[in-house]
Amino acid sequence: MRSVIATAAFVASLLAGAAAAQAQQAAPIPGSVLAATCSGCHGPAGRSVAEIPPINGRTEQQLLSAMLDFKNDRRPATVMNRHAKGFSDDELAAIAREISANWR
Repeated sequence: MRSVIATAAFVASLLAGAAAAQAQQAAPIPGSVLAATCSGCHGPAGRSVAEIPPINGRTEQQLLSAMLDFKNDRRPATVMNRHAKGFSDDELAAIAREISANWR
C-alpha cells in the first residue's frame, strides 16, 4: 500500500512540475534588442550607404512584409532569407515596430 501511495505522489509531483514549466513562458525579447542585429549590415539606425539598402524611414508594414517575404522565400535574397528564417513572425513584427518607430 505504501508503494502505491508513494508512486501516486511521485506521479502527481511530476505532473505538477510539468504544468508549472508550461505555465512559465520566457518573456519575449524586446524589439530594440532584436533590431540591433540589423545594424550590422544596414548600418547605424538603418542608414546604409553601401549596396545593402537602407531600412530607416520605412513603415512597419513595409518592413514586416519584406521580412516575411524573405522568410518564406517569396523575395530574392543573398542572406536576408536566412536571417529572417531565424526569427518567429512575432519577433519579425517586433523588429518592424522598433525600426519604423525609432530608426529615423
